Formats: sequence, C-alpha cells, structure tokens
Amino acid sequence: MIAVGLTGGIATGKSTVARILRERGVPVIDADAVAREVVRPGTPGLARVVDRFGPGVLGPDGALDRQRLGALVRSDPAARRDLEAITHPLIRARLEAWLAGQREAGAPAAVVEAALLVETGSWRDYDALLVVVARPETQVARLVRDRGMSEATARAWLAAQVPAADKARHATAVIHNDGPPEALPAEVDRAWRAVLAAARPAGGAQ
Repeated sequence: MIAVGLTGGIATGKSTVARILRERGVPVIDADAVAREVVRPGTPGLARVVDRFGPGVLGPDGALDRQRLGALVRSDPAARRDLEAITHPLIRARLEAWLAGQREAGAPAAVVEAALLVETGSWRDYDALLVVVARPETQVARLVRDRGMSEATARAWLAAQVPAADKARHATAVIHNDGPPEALPAEVDRAWRAVLAAARPAGGAQ
C-alpha cells in the first residue's frame, strides 16, 4: 500500500482536495480531527493535558477549551513543547493504526491529511506527498470572503506560514488550486495519477 501525505497552506483548498479523493474511493483521514479525538473528555490525553496546564483549560462541559489552551501555548515555547510531547505521540499512534487497518483491508493507497507535515518533518514518514498550493492573492481573497478576515489579518496569517514553495519542493505532486471550483477535480486526478506512478511502498509509513 502507498501511504500518502496531503498538505497545503491556509485557504489553498486542502480539505476540498481530501473530499474529492474520498469521492474517488480513496481512504482519507484528517489528522486535525484525530488531534481533537485524542483529547476528548475521558481520554488519557485530556487527563495529561489537565495535569500539565491545570483545570482552567477545561470548559464548563468538561471538554478542552482549545482557545484557552491555545492562548497559553502561543507565546510560551516551553509550554507548546510540553503540549506537543503529550499529543503528538497519541496522534501518530492513531494514524499508524489507521494506516495499518487500511493496509490489512487491501487498500492500494491511503491518505493522511495534515496541515503541518512539512513543518514537523513528518512528510518523510510517507511514500508520497501531495501539496496543494494557490497564489497568495487567491488565499487572501478566500480568507476575506469565506472567513470574514480583514485583508491585513489574512496577509498576517499567510506571512506566519511556511511559504508554498518550501512545501512544494518536497512534493511528489503539486495540486494548483487557483481556478474555478469546477477545475479542481481534474487537477486532483492529474496529481493523483502522478503519485501512483511515482510512489513505491517504502519507509516508515508502511
């Protein structure tokens, strides 16, 4: 089985690409959803987060208040490292178990959608990497239109991210998403064919 990482910057359409792949019958898991699952109420992950950061990171319902926790770690690198030391192994174990299940089920390929594959270096764990890119002006326009950001805020978000070119240089195939929505499925199909042609099952994700 070919294990494929899927990543891209904010407002590039990564989640839309994941949906299109699912429609094509490709198994896809969202690492962001897994990150939320491993700290749900009653999980060892949440218990460890509370042990480290205190009960103030919980909401009235006992669930993790992600905004409050984010505020704690955003300006404190040591706290961020502590949080990552708790959550990253749990997320990785869940993803590896899912990939193993897809392999046992006979899937020829499976995709892990994650925002920070390049930033964390974990793209190396996969047999292939799909990177979704769009021009900065396209990203800004989408953030303003779809998320209600001001143009200045949208540009600040982009400036804080790893440039698309840095991500793309690690890619097995790049998906360009600047055109109309109806153009994207064909672009995804083109890139997916390139991944299947280029990738060979090998490395840590097997």
